[in-house]
Amino acid sequence: MDARSVGDATTVVGGPSSVRGPDSNSYENGKSGNNPKKAAFSVPPASSTFVQTVDYLEEERPFFVKIGKDGLIAALQKLDRQLKNSGRNHILSSKSPTDWIGKEITPGQIGFINHGGLPKILTKPGRYPGFPLRNWWARTWQGTKGLSDTVIEFQGLTVIQVSQNQAAVVSDPQNHIFVIKNSGFVAYAIEGSYNVLSIVDQTHLPTKVTDHITKSILGWTHEVTMSSRTGGGKNKDFIVALFLNIPANNCAILQKGDDLELLPAGQHYITNPNVTLRGLYTLGENQIEMPTKDIFTRDQVPVSLTLYLKWQLTEPLKLATHGYNTPYDALRDKTQSILTQIVAHLDYSSMVKQRSIAPEMEDGTDSSAFLDALRTHAMDDLHEAALEYGIHLKDLAVIDRQFKGDIASTMDKLTTRALQAQVEAANVDRENSNKIKQEEGALAVARVKAQTQNTKSDADAYSIVAAARAQAQRLQIEAEAQAKATRLAAEAEAEAVKVKAAADAQVTDRFAREMELKRIDVSRVRAFGSRTVFVPTEGIGAQVGNAMAVGMAAGMGADARQS
Repeated sequence: MDARSVGDATTVVGGPSSVRGPDSNSYENGKSGNNPKKAAFSVPPASSTFVQTVDYLEEERPFFVKIGKDGLIAALQKLDRQLKNSGRNHILSSKSPTDWIGKEITPGQIGFINHGGLPKILTKPGRYPGFPLRNWWARTWQGTKGLSDTVIEFQGLTVIQVSQNQAAVVSDPQNHIFVIKNSGFVAYAIEGSYNVLSIVDQTHLPTKVTDHITKSILGWTHEVTMSSRTGGGKNKDFIVALFLNIPANNCAILQKGDDLELLPAGQHYITNPNVTLRGLYTLGENQIEMPTKDIFTRDQVPVSLTLYLKWQLTEPLKLATHGYNTPYDALRDKTQSILTQIVAHLDYSSMVKQRSIAPEMEDGTDSSAFLDALRTHAMDDLHEAALEYGIHLKDLAVIDRQFKGDIASTMDKLTTRALQAQVEAANVDRENSNKIKQEEGALAVARVKAQTQNTKSDADAYSIVAAARAQAQRLQIEAEAQAKATRLAAEAEAEAVKVKAAADAQVTDRFAREMELKRIDVSRVRAFGSRTVFVPTEGIGAQVGNAMAVGMAAGMGADARQS
């Protein structure tokens, strides 16, 4: 077991040693080291009178056995042998179990018997019958407990087994307070008793400590108390142990008399009543807006400032030595003092030129006395003063100021009028800008509409041209198709006539030819009607026909003249 995990009258367990000596930036009796302005602290040496790590388990104590690798049963057997060797009653029962009747003890459990006020322990699993009667004379069954239970207390026998992340605070028969971590013990108190005051979960301590200024979490604490009967016959609780859980980048300051000790982040506990917790601090960056009290200028005009501060605590021991609980308290007092001295040498007119001032402004736009003083004296003086408290001041700015009195009311009126004029001018500019934007918007809309109309006209013209071109191509294709079809039909008909003529030419029978002629006449009459007169166009018949036509025409002309 780690020698630092269990201690008697221990200042701090698991933490560093005290910060002492001139070369470790320590403080004793209110005196600083050789370099008070150094902006970093070093880890102190291991040799220190603050921490006295006395391992309670390693000391030889009567009837006190540490639980080792063999477990609880082996520790009970060792304690039983010590009691036998000292002539006292043993605590392990010699009873043997059965498997059919009686009180049952399952594996992983131990049984307890009250034997006339003395403890008897059954370690073997099985059943233990209630007879013969002599075996249970003056004995009372008290139940079972688990072998892995954290705390077992029975008739002066105390068993404590704590696991990881647990810590047991115990008071021995002489009221010495010690802490058990990651181990355990078995003890039998002949005179007095071992009292388990608390089992602490070290990573989930109940009390959260926060910085009341920045609201940042500094750590968690837990106080373990012990009730004692005082001379008046009343019980009173006394704090016997303090547990600390300090997060990363934080630290704690402990005090023992006039000496201070730095405690880094981690899990720690304190059992020495001479050591007290001075405070918890954060080593990270912090920022806040700090209002000041009224400060009078050289011409007696009161002004109230609001400052922006950004700092980092680098040497907590310096701050604790000067008696400040937080870095803000030290900066507030020093800032108020320095600003009072600076403003007291300035006139109202030099302070009213600018509304917001930051020390890093170097553009040269305003060379007011207030700005120059804040850039030079205030920042430099505050930086030097902060180093004396172990604080690194990173930023300082005046973000607001309020003048008070008659001059303040006059300035408020003038400021209000100026603001009203600015607002009116801004409104006029805004209206003009809105009108211009409206006209520009209307012009843009007209331009878009014109572009849209042009695009539509181009699209319509293109559609008409495309439609006409398509119609012409369609007519051309139809004409070419019709001409080709007519040509093909004429060729087919001519071919048919040729074929038919060839076929008719091959007919040699006269009767067949006459019959074919008759069929042609029948077809002709059917096609032109039965009243049609067919006039021959060749030979004598054609001549007769021409004469008949001339006669008919002459008759029609004579009738026309008579009428």
